[in-house]
Amino acid sequence: MLSAGGGSGPGGAGGSGPGLGGDGDFLSRYRLVSAKLRRRFLRKPNVAEAAEQFAALARELRAQESLPYAAWCQLAVARCAQSLFHGPAEAAALAEAARLFLRQERDLRQRLGLRGGFGEHVAAAQSCGAFAARLHLERGQPALAAGPCLELAAALRDTGQPARAAAPLQRAAELLTAARLPLQALRCLAERASCLLLARDYAGALAALTRAQALAGAGLGGAAGAGAAPGGAFLDVLARCEVSRVLLLLLLQPPPAKLLPEHARTLEQYCWEAPDGGAGTGSGSGSELFLLLQSAVLACQEKDAEALKALQAELWPLLSAEQNHLLHLVLCYPSCSRALRSCFLLLGTFR
Repeated sequence: MLSAGGGSGPGGAGGSGPGLGGDGDFLSRYRLVSAKLRRRFLRKPNVAEAAEQFAALARELRAQESLPYAAWCQLAVARCAQSLFHGPAEAAALAEAARLFLRQERDLRQRLGLRGGFGEHVAAAQSCGAFAARLHLERGQPALAAGPCLELAAALRDTGQPARAAAPLQRAAELLTAARLPLQALRCLAERASCLLLARDYAGALAALTRAQALAGAGLGGAAGAGAAPGGAFLDVLARCEVSRVLLLLLLQPPPAKLLPEHARTLEQYCWEAPDGGAGTGSGSGSELFLLLQSAVLACQEKDAEALKALQAELWPLLSAEQNHLLHLVLCYPSCSRALRSCFLLLGTFR
């Protein structure tokens, strides 16, 4: 079980609650409730009553914006629930403690104008969230276990740490896949790719989008096998992922030796004419968008920067803001033609 502090001391940057008379008053009340949990001769402690009092103190502290103190009280509630073998209550208290630590991190950054924040609050939130997720997993609830991961990722991204948000998003995607919630898992992977793009990890973003496209394809295959109509959400994800992957491949310029088969197949569809059932129809990408992207790939291949700039104007309204940024980066690196020529030669499609 976590320690009382959860990685953040009450005397830290959170400050004391205005209505509690400072640190001493909080600690005296906290110790007064804790004293009720001590074992006495021939008398069992009333753990349920102590849990209620810790929860009431946490609500009071939260209302007074004494967030680290409130998180301490929630950790005490979790310990009481653990001793009562009440797993759901323990997980709920741990999740609330994680939220309070994350809220404290956001408040400090906004109030003090910090760029990096206080790592102790994030570390405490990660620890609380990991314990809560583990409890949900032990009860066979992977979807609920994904909740703390998603909250942590959202807070990290909001506090300007997208690179650190990628890991909990990956974990959330795995848990949601295990829970047979593919659309939610796809959203997590797409968000992970966005975070990696913000962190300028283009190879990681490409890997996340490739995984998302494979998951969406599996979802479509499962729907077709069950005799159901292909889901529009899956088709939309396939289209968005493929466009972003093409742009990332143009940007990354993978050498032939490191070109993965799935990336080679994607590039091959955009080399010359679209094969039947290719990207223009099978993945849900619009025919106009496909033709423009095909022209952009060929413009890169032929080192025609002017043509690529002209295509950018036509592609702009058809792409998302993120995709337009990737296209802008491609225009900033016109030397991609050499790597693309090697890839196309390897595919046997260069003429």
